[in-house]
Amino acid sequence: MIGQVIAAFFGTIAFSVLFGVSRQYYAYCGLVGGAGWWLYLALGAYTQCTATEATLFATFLVVLLSRFLAVWEKCPVTVFLTSGIFPLVPGAGIYWTAYYLVTDRPGEAADNGFAAVKAAFAIVLGIVLVFEVPDKVFKVRK
Repeated sequence: MIGQVIAAFFGTIAFSVLFGVSRQYYAYCGLVGGAGWWLYLALGAYTQCTATEATLFATFLVVLLSRFLAVWEKCPVTVFLTSGIFPLVPGAGIYWTAYYLVTDRPGEAADNGFAAVKAAFAIVLGIVLVFEVPDKVFKVRK
């Protein structure tokens, strides 16, 4: 699990570089992505949460951290959120859906596709719900 969290940390930093995030925010972006992936893995391994529920709660953490860091560093929240959500995006589910479609296995394609759509919906729901929290909650002194 630690190896995966470290990989998520560095993968998020790499994604930050790709998106043109300022160098001073790389570590924060990696922290956000690594923390989200850690919570996703922990909920999947140590609780009865489904993958969709774990994605939702991990998204809550990613958005909360992104909003705190945006206030802390006085920059837009999208700097941390866009790259930090990267490890939770269901890219493998979408890949396997397409693979099963072209190899004529519609049942497996439907299962993987539905799981990917549920994960994507959980990410959207998590982002929307945390953005409903008023800004003054995230005001902290540096």
